[in-house]
Amino acid sequence: VVIVMAWVVSLGSLRAGDDPLIGTWKLNVAQSKYSPGPPPTSATIQYEPYGADGVKNIRDETNAQGKTTHSEYVSQFDGKDYPVSGELGGGNPPRGTITAQRIDTYTTENINKLDGKVTSTSRRIVSKDGKTLTIIVKGTDGKGHPINNVVLYDRVE
Repeated sequence: VVIVMAWVVSLGSLRAGDDPLIGTWKLNVAQSKYSPGPPPTSATIQYEPYGADGVKNIRDETNAQGKTTHSEYVSQFDGKDYPVSGELGGGNPPRGTITAQRIDTYTTENINKLDGKVTSTSRRIVSKDGKTLTIIVKGTDGKGHPINNVVLYDRVE
């Protein structure tokens, strides 16, 4: 019974090598929809394994005006708040902390907060073939305007 229970529990968590999110992703501007716009001219997100069941997110972006931004965070898929450092580019909701949860092998969801108030949710879906990452962002920007983005990334590595 103990062995079976341990096996069942192990199915619920992914090892880093099994997590399809892990890797480097490049923004596909042509396939993405930003509301409001304008979209960034480029963006790269790198996801690395972190802790027992989490990720380190490293994001570099160039906005439509040519300004580059960099942000990072680490989080576990445990429903706790984790701090975000760095500056986010245009089209991204403001955030000071992020709460992450794993929906299934290919899907994770983040709740972004600023000063304890939810600013947005971001659902990340990796395609079954592992080549495309879709991030659906719903929330408000720093001025309270609605954000409804569907952003596609292509796997670089």
